[in-house]
Amino acid sequence: MSDTLSNMLALGTKAPYFELPNPSKLNEIETLEDLKGEKGTLVIFMCNHCPFVLHTIDKLNELYEDYNERGIEFIAINANNIEKYPADSPEKMIEFQIDRKFDFPYLFDESQAVAKAYEAACTPDFFFFDEKLDLIYRGQMDDSRPGNNKDITGEDLIIAFENLLLGEPQEEIQKPSMGCNIKWK
Repeated sequence: MSDTLSNMLALGTKAPYFELPNPSKLNEIETLEDLKGEKGTLVIFMCNHCPFVLHTIDKLNELYEDYNERGIEFIAINANNIEKYPADSPEKMIEFQIDRKFDFPYLFDESQAVAKAYEAACTPDFFFFDEKLDLIYRGQMDDSRPGNNKDITGEDLIIAFENLLLGEPQEEIQKPSMGCNIKWK
């Protein structure tokens, strides 16, 4: 497990467009435009085997259940090299989604072009966009990490979500996410 920090894409950046297959929907191609939320969109780069993702996925699912009905959509993307990391294959993505019981889309970026466009670096890596798809938050979910004994609260994402929904400015200090590095080809 390597501790890699997110690159912190510049705030205000437009969400890079994508169209990617969704293994859970027979590889149906889904686009950012089709999936985006009415009020906000959280794009999450993640994978099946990363200890940091396994540490946060249940809280992430809880946040999705709380905020999806309020107009915030989550879109997860796996960009890992499946030749070197077969545990992240599309078939395993389907199993992971079923096992962990999350309903938000989980797309596969085989070419890794989307991950590169977002400057994603780690799993999980979070990018939160407003209704115009302008980046308003990028960084960690909260201060909890595997083994640091801090509660998994989702606090940083919750603050970003609530600020958007209330029309308040986002926090000026945003801490980078940390996780396993994306497994590049």
